[in-house]
Amino acid sequence: MEYKHTNNLIDEISPYLLQHSHNPVDWYPWGETAFNKAKLENKPVFLSIGYSACHWCHVMEKESFENEEIAAIMNKYFINIKVDREERPDIDELFQYSLQLFGGNGGWPLTIFLTPEGKPFFGGTYFPPEDRQGIKGLPDVLHAVAEAYRDRRKEIETTTIGIKDILIKINNKTSFEEDLNISDLDNASSKILRIADLTHGGFGTAPKFPNTTQLALLLKYYKRTGEPLYLDAVKGTLHSMAEGGIYDQIGGGFHRYSVDERWLIPHFEKMLYDNALLSRLYLDACKVTSDPGYKSIAEETLNYMLREMYHTGGGFYSSQDADSEGEEGKFFVWSKEEIESVTGDDAEIICRYYGVTEDGNFEGKNILHVDRGLKALAHEFDIPEERIRKILNSGKEALFTKREERTKPFKDTKILTGWNGLAVSAFIEAYNVTGKDSYLDTAKTTLNFIKSELYGEDKLLHEWKEGVSKGNADINDYAFLIAAIIDMFEVSFDDEYLLWTEQLAGAMIDVFLDKERGGFYSSAGDDNVK
Repeated sequence: MEYKHTNNLIDEISPYLLQHSHNPVDWYPWGETAFNKAKLENKPVFLSIGYSACHWCHVMEKESFENEEIAAIMNKYFINIKVDREERPDIDELFQYSLQLFGGNGGWPLTIFLTPEGKPFFGGTYFPPEDRQGIKGLPDVLHAVAEAYRDRRKEIETTTIGIKDILIKINNKTSFEEDLNISDLDNASSKILRIADLTHGGFGTAPKFPNTTQLALLLKYYKRTGEPLYLDAVKGTLHSMAEGGIYDQIGGGFHRYSVDERWLIPHFEKMLYDNALLSRLYLDACKVTSDPGYKSIAEETLNYMLREMYHTGGGFYSSQDADSEGEEGKFFVWSKEEIESVTGDDAEIICRYYGVTEDGNFEGKNILHVDRGLKALAHEFDIPEERIRKILNSGKEALFTKREERTKPFKDTKILTGWNGLAVSAFIEAYNVTGKDSYLDTAKTTLNFIKSELYGEDKLLHEWKEGVSKGNADINDYAFLIAAIIDMFEVSFDDEYLLWTEQLAGAMIDVFLDKERGGFYSSAGDDNVK
């Protein structure tokens, strides 16, 4: 296929960067080439950070980065850099902090303007192609920033110095004089419980993210103390999420977050790390409560990961897109007519169970969620619960088969070391809970893949795609992988895993430890981070 434009992203392996390689914007990957060009031409840098499953990243690309007039402005006044935040979480973290210091809210796409030396002086997230709903259009922003860089250089320099000083202070926080103790964990658990939504589950109001680590802490606190409020908060959240639209009721797996407080309307992308962490949390809840429903959700989630996200040689892909055929959520939503055509005589019960209506709950279509329980349906239709359960199972299978005929969302097939460590731990926990050897086999195969493709000469790498491994591993890669290998050693008692853990832990200490203040740096610092 011939393209009108091809830019400097064409040789990258990141699917997100490759998606932009034929934009009329003269994109560069992060690196010395782009910054040297900015210095040579005395131009500021337009830095755009996103990821392939991000809906609003696609929107901004379509509206602005594929627009030749807007691209011409960008190319005239700026050196333009694209970053996949999954490839470079260190860069993303730095400039998310910077945006917050400018007074903005973080998120993606992240838009940051830098000096040629890489110092941030202005930013935002999504900018529309013209003024819209109180947000300035990107062309006006580009002209204003270019003018400011030309005419108010001293003000910009003052801003960058201030931002740099604050970031240094954040990085140089003094360490605790005393070691962490159990009272610190108690205080943290108590504070988390105070912001829990005991009606709908989760924390705070919309939008709602799963916040798996906070829920895991509350569950651990309950296991240690027996305080029922903490368990209730966890159970309420897991129940609401499992019945909400944030959970894929037909194919299993969780979407990234909900835009409403009831977990009904999700942003539809699915991330490996979310599903790995959530499946393990549901398994842990099953062990605590003996409720088989939690195990069922966990297994459906793991089966989704195996079905859609697993590389045949081992390892899991990083994400699945929110969009398909150019529409957000198109793969996942249904009209009532579609449900009726697929499920036939059982359609009325299926529609009542999933809350399906003619008008829908999302742009005229229906995001399926559990609207009526088995007992309520049995009473309403005067049918035994067991018969209702069979109807629902049969309907779910029929809907899954029909949905498989649709165009599936795009998958980012990068294999990331740290996120795969989380997945390995989840599959080992599934083996512990269910006794199914297939889960343990998956975990072993994935660890073998990582050791073969992403580790060598005592050095761990960050990502692999289609035979190419690249990028120094960050602290999360080391920590999550080490935890997964320890989990494997505890079920296998194979000394090879223990030896590998020792090697990785030693390398992690050598590379990341702050020997003066204690603690660990998030990245190695030798990957040209400005």
